[in-house]
Amino acid sequence: MLSRYTQRNLVWIDLVHPSTAEVKQLMDEFHLDPLIADELLVPSFKPKVERRGDAIYLILHFPAPRVTGQRPEQEIDFVIGKNFLITTRYDHIDPLHAFAKSFEVESVLGRGHSVHGGHLFAALVHSLYQSVTNEGDALRYKLDLIEDRIFDGHEKQMVVALSEVGRTIHDFRQALVPHREMLMSLEPAGIRLFDQGFSYWVREVIGAYERAASTLEHLRDALSELRDTNDSLLSTKQNEIMRTFTVISFLFLPLTFIAALFTMSTSHTPIVGSVNDFWIVVGIMTIVAVGCLAYFKHKDWL
Repeated sequence: MLSRYTQRNLVWIDLVHPSTAEVKQLMDEFHLDPLIADELLVPSFKPKVERRGDAIYLILHFPAPRVTGQRPEQEIDFVIGKNFLITTRYDHIDPLHAFAKSFEVESVLGRGHSVHGGHLFAALVHSLYQSVTNEGDALRYKLDLIEDRIFDGHEKQMVVALSEVGRTIHDFRQALVPHREMLMSLEPAGIRLFDQGFSYWVREVIGAYERAASTLEHLRDALSELRDTNDSLLSTKQNEIMRTFTVISFLFLPLTFIAALFTMSTSHTPIVGSVNDFWIVVGIMTIVAVGCLAYFKHKDWL
């Protein structure tokens, strides 16, 4: 599917699962290098940046919520020209739709500030990194909820919740790892294609990237602290349970000994055979049990 947006003398083409006919149309219209046209037809698992003719071809992978059977990242191919920008993607990406609506509104109101395709690229990628930062804020909120649940006594249930958030943070960080290198490589190519001022816009994009990466780094630290706290509370609770079982076992040990003592088959077993012998033995066992319980309570073992 091909969507076309215009703003003054700039054209933005957004391709979703491009067909051969659509790519050929763009190749003829914008005089794209055939190698770029070929790469737009299929996804690529590696980021890259290169200049071919009067266009810069850039591949970046942005983090995405994990879906069963899919990679936890979404590819966007950028073809940056002097008066156009082409984006190619193979998934639904919400931030692009939001940017498209904003782009259309600015076009209608005549408020567009982009001078060339490089400016448009910088604004679009900046919004994508802002989206990652917003996702980080949502993850921060989840961690706050998990923290409340942990201290409400639900440590065991929060083990899975912490693992899920941790996997998301890991996926987001891994997707962003190559971005800085790609953006740094883009700067000299963009300066040669546009002008020296393009360096400022690349630095702006790098700043947005670093804010997103920093947000994820802080989240990883917060997750690590929260996981350690949860593990400590779980360990403490398990130790308390084990201590209770130990005390109960120790409590029944003398009672078992007394019961076994008075069941011995001997000629002269004390108490056994006398009046109320059963109740006497039970009384002895009760006194011993109460004495043990009082001792454990005094030692704060119960």
